[in-house]
Amino acid sequence: MFSKTCEYAIRACIFIATQSFHNKRVTVKNISEKIDSPKSFTAKILQILAKNNLVHSVQGIGGGFEIPKEIMNHIKLSQIVIAIDGDSIFTCCGLGLGKCAEIHHCSVHEKFKEIRSEIVDMLNYTNLEELAIDISLGESFLK
Repeated sequence: MFSKTCEYAIRACIFIATQSFHNKRVTVKNISEKIDSPKSFTAKILQILAKNNLVHSVQGIGGGFEIPKEIMNHIKLSQIVIAIDGDSIFTCCGLGLGKCAEIHHCSVHEKFKEIRSEIVDMLNYTNLEELAIDISLGESFLK
């Protein structure tokens, strides 16, 4: 459903959020190890996330990546997905056809429309804070 890049981006944001709860900044190396992603690939993902103001990068000694606690509950999964994969998940055809619409649609359009609507709702209403809390409580995992 999501690209591998997007999967890593979501996991990276969640991990950074869990550490930010404890006022810790994390390095690219630490993030890549915790989410099981190549370091150079993780660095490129983090650049995109920082450019889109989804994570903050602090340079120098004691630097790293963080997400201020006061904005964690405002960052929705949809923002991460759009920053990395664009908005195609919100509009795409279930069969990958280029011209699938209400008037002229594919054979799975009606069923997929319902599923896509649920996915869009989940992405729009799920925030980083709640996912980081689940990780911190041991109710879910990242790798």
